[in-house]
Amino acid sequence: MLKNIMYSIKKYKFLLFQLVSRDFKVKYKRSVLGIVWSLLYPVLTMTVMALVFSNMFKMSMPGVNYLVYLMTGLVIFNYFSEASNLSMSSVVGNFSLINKVYIPKYIFPISKCLFVGINFLLTLIPLYAIIFLTGTGVNINHLLLPFPFICLFLFTLGMGFLLSAISVFLRDMFYIYGVLITLWMYMTPIMYDFSIIPEKLQFLFKCNPLYWFIYFTRDIILHNQIPGINVWFYCLICALIPLIIGMFVFKKTQDKFIYYV
Repeated sequence: MLKNIMYSIKKYKFLLFQLVSRDFKVKYKRSVLGIVWSLLYPVLTMTVMALVFSNMFKMSMPGVNYLVYLMTGLVIFNYFSEASNLSMSSVVGNFSLINKVYIPKYIFPISKCLFVGINFLLTLIPLYAIIFLTGTGVNINHLLLPFPFICLFLFTLGMGFLLSAISVFLRDMFYIYGVLITLWMYMTPIMYDFSIIPEKLQFLFKCNPLYWFIYFTRDIILHNQIPGINVWFYCLICALIPLIIGMFVFKKTQDKFIYYV
């Protein structure tokens, strides 16, 4: 299955490039600031959330800078949220193209994850600007950050395959997922300290793959230390299992997509 996907990417790389390029043009069409919004949006979101949670709710993180803590969680969650939402509608939104010519349907969720992935890389610029401005510091351990980012991409791609397949048969999924992603955000320690969660509920929160990707990233950025081997293992498992499930469901259902135009 994975071999087929890699072959499709290689064979249709020009189409993949065109789909990603189209998404960029559509997103920033008639926008005065254009791609600069990729840098401003996470900063503005962080500023609003920091004002609300640090001033109104008096939230803070002992021993670390709260702005860096918040920004790290936001950057990772925003990538997953945007990429999974766009992937979910990627097949349905390209039915007119699917009906005309043969195109491997895997290409559509992949293009959305790559498109948002480029924006994700751009958001690392304001993240590191905040890291330097707050004096958090950077060391050689930051070279390990591609690992959780790749795991995040694979997890999101798996969810993209799953959601895009389900949404073809159940259009209500677009509305259901809007509620689920909001719940998911509050079950991910983005703006609050994980230690405030009751001990008996912590296991439930640790079942969230995003928890491990954020934990790995924060361990390096905020604590300047390499995460334990168990964290590496959990990140890898949380990436590969959803990817395998998503690819399996997509492959089993893709031949029926044409009947649900």
